[in-house]
Amino acid sequence: MRVTIADVAREAGVSKTTVSRVINTKGEVDRSTAARVREVIAQLGYVPSSGAVGLARGSSRTVGMLVPSLTWPWMGELLQGVVDTVEAADYGLLLFTCNRGAESVQRFTSQVSARAFDGLVVVEPENTLGHLTELHRDGLPIVLIDDRGHHPEFPSVVTTNREGGASAARHLLAAGRSRPLVLTGPQHFGCVRDRLDGFRSVLPTDLVVEGDFTERGGRLAVEELLARDVAFDSVFAHNDISAAGVLRALRAAGRRVPDDIAVVGFDDIPMAEHTEPPLTTVRQPTRRMGETAARMLLSHLGGTPVPDRPAVLPTELVVRHSAP
Repeated sequence: MRVTIADVAREAGVSKTTVSRVINTKGEVDRSTAARVREVIAQLGYVPSSGAVGLARGSSRTVGMLVPSLTWPWMGELLQGVVDTVEAADYGLLLFTCNRGAESVQRFTSQVSARAFDGLVVVEPENTLGHLTELHRDGLPIVLIDDRGHHPEFPSVVTTNREGGASAARHLLAAGRSRPLVLTGPQHFGCVRDRLDGFRSVLPTDLVVEGDFTERGGRLAVEELLARDVAFDSVFAHNDISAAGVLRALRAAGRRVPDDIAVVGFDDIPMAEHTEPPLTTVRQPTRRMGETAARMLLSHLGGTPVPDRPAVLPTELVVRHSAP
């Protein structure tokens, strides 16, 4: 059953009016009482109706953004796209990460309950989809930047992961490569499945190794295959960081890139231009994805219905020396 304002008032030992004042930041409430009410709100998971709160206190002119971590290589570009867009609209941004697991989620939930922001842009952290779905159904506007799977309930911004994988395969095929290794990310991610399917639709291969998107993972995967004398003439790594590990392992083994083995990555993070040799990769338009998600959310907050279908932004193959 949905938690109500009466449940919060009863648990905190105050009136419903006091709870309302805390939520809407209107009226004088003793500091210790307000803190107790917010603690109960977080414990019970109470989410006020967006419409009711909006009528009571007006817009906060603040957007929230929830991400797994700021350490992901492309997160800075994505975040910059969101920041540029919300600041241009005279909104503020509250940024939440899930670095501390359940503790981070609880802190985020308390801010949702207190209506510290009007809507939310999300790069889905692990194990939060159910909670986000509840918040969305309870009236919190959410736009998902979807790199993990396909969630039709949410308005979302996506990129052409399948076509990106196919473009990498077409490039390798045109260069005469016929025995590719595909080094994926974790295969429960929707983007990973799409990239692999797209690649195999053009250049079928049974040499697929599941990686973890890290430099170490890319290096160890290639070292193991070389130690077993597994033959391959090219590598499609599902992100640039693991591709950097591939390049390192090949160089240490005396294999020439691209003469012996060509390497293609995915993302086109700034580092891709500075590997040795510079990395051919599939560019993911991360800043534009952030801008598009923020615009979609702001339009919705302004009264425009969200689109029925995801906003799809195209990938682009960027050719450098690792696979000319």
